[in-house]
Amino acid sequence: MKLGLFQYSVVWENIEDNILKIEQFIASSKSKFDLLVFPEMTLTGFTMNAEKYAEEIDGTGTKYFMNLSEKLKTNIFAGIIERDKKEIYNSLVHFDSNGLIKARYRKIHPYSNAKEDQFYTAGKEIVFTKIEHIKFGLTICYDLRFPELYRLYARERSDIVVNIANWPVQRIEHWKALLKARSIENQCFMIGVNRVGTDPFNSYNGCSAVLDPMGNEIVLVEDSEKLIEVEIDFEMVGEIRNKLPFLQDMKLI
Repeated sequence: MKLGLFQYSVVWENIEDNILKIEQFIASSKSKFDLLVFPEMTLTGFTMNAEKYAEEIDGTGTKYFMNLSEKLKTNIFAGIIERDKKEIYNSLVHFDSNGLIKARYRKIHPYSNAKEDQFYTAGKEIVFTKIEHIKFGLTICYDLRFPELYRLYARERSDIVVNIANWPVQRIEHWKALLKARSIENQCFMIGVNRVGTDPFNSYNGCSAVLDPMGNEIVLVEDSEKLIEVEIDFEMVGEIRNKLPFLQDMKLI
């Protein structure tokens, strides 16, 4: 499977400019991807202006990624500020290669230290999605600090878990360590896609990464604004779990 990790400098609260940036990157790439993964709150940055930017199914961001996935004939994971009646969620949406919404994960752990929990409703469910036969678990940013969430994905034998983020540079060593830990303990591929650049509150240096089920870095890119290309052989998950059947010995999950 060929992945594209979209590590870019998000223009603060400017959906139109961010769409233009994405279009420019896509136009300059000659590669065909099975999956493109974008950072958290892809088109706004980590804004607490939730009421202004929340959208329903006919929103600008949702329609854009539906059209893009259909045009490219590829799967896309993108961060959407989602409105559902009176509730607003920080969501990760899977747009399939036909331009349809296949899955929607709502962030279970809003980041209370930034008052995210005051503007966004916490999700309540883990969410799986599939691309062909490969099983993905979906998570967002601060979720990475809660291993019990990832253990639930491991219990159901996810092949890969994705985390999309706006993770600031002052805690980037935590990001790298936690991605590694989540891959090792759950014997799965771990994809982390973070942004670069600045917003009014933080600086970001990316470090978007893919780690294999043994915790080895396949790729990690710091600082650069780029579409990172990486190929993954998912057969490795079954091989590792058969050779080292640690997950069979879980007792409390």
